[in-house]
Amino acid sequence: MVLAGSAWVGAALSLRIPWLFVAVLLLAAALVRRPWVWCAAALVLAGTLGAAAHAGLDPPEAAGYRGWATLVSDPEPTVSGQRVELRVEGRRLEAWARGGAAGSLVERLSGERIEVAGRVEPFSRVGPWQVTRHLAGRFEIESVGGWAPGHPATRAANALRRTLARGAAPLPDDTRALFLGFVLGDDRGRSELVTDDFRGAGLTHLLAVSGQNVAFVLAVADPALRRLPLRSRWVVTVVLLVFFALLTRFEPSVLRATAMAALVTLAATWGREASSVRVLALAVAGLILVDPLLVGSLGFRLSVAASAGIALLAPRLTRELPGPRWLVLPLAVGLAAQIGVAPLLLAGFGGLPVVAPAANLAAVPAAGPISTWGMTAGLLAGVAPGLAEVLHAPTRLLVGWIAGVARVSVALPLGQLGPLGFVSVLTAGVGALAARRKGRPILARCAVTALAVTLLAPGLALRVGSPPLHRAVGDGALWRSGGQVLLVLGGRTDEGDLLQGLREAGVTHLDVVVCRSAAGTLHQTLADLRARFGGFVVVAPREAGLAGAIEPEDGSELRVGALEGRLEVSTDAVDIDVRLASGAGADPV
Repeated sequence: MVLAGSAWVGAALSLRIPWLFVAVLLLAAALVRRPWVWCAAALVLAGTLGAAAHAGLDPPEAAGYRGWATLVSDPEPTVSGQRVELRVEGRRLEAWARGGAAGSLVERLSGERIEVAGRVEPFSRVGPWQVTRHLAGRFEIESVGGWAPGHPATRAANALRRTLARGAAPLPDDTRALFLGFVLGDDRGRSELVTDDFRGAGLTHLLAVSGQNVAFVLAVADPALRRLPLRSRWVVTVVLLVFFALLTRFEPSVLRATAMAALVTLAATWGREASSVRVLALAVAGLILVDPLLVGSLGFRLSVAASAGIALLAPRLTRELPGPRWLVLPLAVGLAAQIGVAPLLLAGFGGLPVVAPAANLAAVPAAGPISTWGMTAGLLAGVAPGLAEVLHAPTRLLVGWIAGVARVSVALPLGQLGPLGFVSVLTAGVGALAARRKGRPILARCAVTALAVTLLAPGLALRVGSPPLHRAVGDGALWRSGGQVLLVLGGRTDEGDLLQGLREAGVTHLDVVVCRSAAGTLHQTLADLRARFGGFVVVAPREAGLAGAIEPEDGSELRVGALEGRLEVSTDAVDIDVRLASGAGADPV
């Protein structure tokens, strides 16, 4: 664990140290063979490699480019076209394509090569996300010419991905997107509504390929692997794991899971003991030395934190929690993972969904079979499309169950735990288990009561407390008074931010939605709002072309409960000045 921590700190600092000093320290570690020397060597080596990795991200000069480029990610549809990551002359660039160029990228996959023309530019501002993805600049694609399939391993991986996608074609759009997310970690094509459902229910980790998927692949290959000699078995296992990582695009959670699986197999080959904590620590140290920029990836940090929570806490929780083992085991694993990732989620997102442990427990019966049945049936359906409907009937049920759990969980107005709430829940839970172990039932009941009250508090605060009159939600504005809810949408509403803001505000219904402009994405946004909140009145400009929307006259008044506003209307815009009605018990806002 100290070795992993040393590598992590070194990569985070990324201090440039002369290679001669690094080589001498590594040689000393190999000769002395003392743990502290190895840890010091890992710290220095990771720092030097990290500095070299950052140096490779020097921004390119703005210039035109025409030639061949390699796709290093799958093209992702956007509002205006396609987004993809390319390797151009040794640099990794974030590329954007629109119009006909975007259409030429739709069928392409990572690892394939394309002939492109466009312009390379440095980023106007470099964020952590670009650094962790090794992106040095932007590429504005103007045209796409021919293409080539890439090396043999890429061809095989892409053939499998296309087979799975072809077999999933009969599934509804959201079901298909979720299925491909479960088996491949592919997050393209998922609606903002479904994405927010999983985020609000604390189930997004199910859409990232991880240890469960790796375990299934090894289980399928096990009969053939057992026929090989031990050392050959390990080599073939590593090759299989690398191919699976290629198939699932080397995402951070996949890298962590495959590295751990390779170490476990190596330990078995050598006849060594391999505790889960040791395997995790060695996997983390090795991955950081291979790619020091991983320490900045939130996905990698969450995967490591969840694994650490399970390794350290799940066995103890399994022993301490009361109840039948079939219920206690998944509950203990889920709670351990939640505790592990809590500090990161609280720091990054400000809260933890109260419903997450229950949602994860409810999703467990379907989460495992999706990896096994989904991959098997998906490949068969891709080979024999005529049988896809029958083969994917269980897939519909499994995916539908988890999607339903997410949808119902988000609809429960239970709120989120902040840092203080999380610490209170953790303290009450530890106290309850300790009192139960020591045979003090009264103290145990008091601790359980405190735990229940702390968990219910966020939801009660949303229902009982007086919500603020006005609150920004994404690019929109939320107004509430006397149980009536008015939502004003801006011209460039980000639906993901909007849904998250409404969920965190505890909104359970909408009365009126005012669309200030005729934005092209309004139709989908309003459809998703109706799917979550039911019916409401829509006020929009004439050019929005929204069926059933009210097109007000300029200067007309809108009243929603104690809220009122004067509408300024043109053919393509509606402006509203919202205030409390006179005599409503408050000054105008």
